[in-house]
Amino acid sequence: MKEAVVVRPRDDPRGVPGGDPGPRRAGGGDLDLDGIRAADVIARGVRGVEPSEVPGRLCEVAVELLPVTGASVSLRSEGMPVQLSASSEQAARLAQIQATLGDGPCQSVLEEGAPVFACDLTTGRDAGRWPVFAQQATQAGVRAVYAVPLGSDAVCVGTLDLYRDSPGGLTDRQLHVARLVAGVMTVALMALPRESESEPLDEEPWLSGLAADHDEVYQAVGMIMAQLGVGADDALARLRGDAFARGCTAVDVARDVIAHRRRFER
Repeated sequence: MKEAVVVRPRDDPRGVPGGDPGPRRAGGGDLDLDGIRAADVIARGVRGVEPSEVPGRLCEVAVELLPVTGASVSLRSEGMPVQLSASSEQAARLAQIQATLGDGPCQSVLEEGAPVFACDLTTGRDAGRWPVFAQQATQAGVRAVYAVPLGSDAVCVGTLDLYRDSPGGLTDRQLHVARLVAGVMTVALMALPRESESEPLDEEPWLSGLAADHDEVYQAVGMIMAQLGVGADDALARLRGDAFARGCTAVDVARDVIAHRRRFER
């Protein structure tokens, strides 16, 4: 039996633009109580589930604990982030939109290694920072996105993205809970068995099972490389551009390419 891992996330001293920190006792006692309550909910949410189901269950727990309508988790990867799980179809689509565009709070987190908060995608700085993503997100019914890095200060391995259907920020206490969920998510992802870790030969590796969409994109990229005689970066750019022009996701275009319904010409 594997030894249990206890995660103790740090408090964020900066807070969130637009958030109301609310009352706090000296020494941050309220944050400690919030963390204990959240830890109880997390423990109940993942108790008894298969390891490969933990990321999806933690997305659902995030929605239960925080004032958000959806959550998704993605891993850092060359070219496009690998979407692992989401709490709903809407959350999955928002993650795919960011991956297709190569833009959005999730992408900014991967570049900066720090939390990124879009508190109002309908106007102001947030709408101007990611104009195309903001337009598509609001069309999908999302008004605010909070992206929290997975990993450590030195290495960002992915993001936990939280979506809300109304503008606004997170309070310090809510951010504390979001960091706790992200910390548990990181530990869960790192603890999942890899292909090289005594896995039965008749079972597919956990990442292949969770990230089938990502595999389809890169299979399509290989086919586009052959069709156009270009490198992987240019092929991925063409796939993304085609998805944007057609108003669909990179995964949709990839499936058309694999099924020979879509061919790229020089």
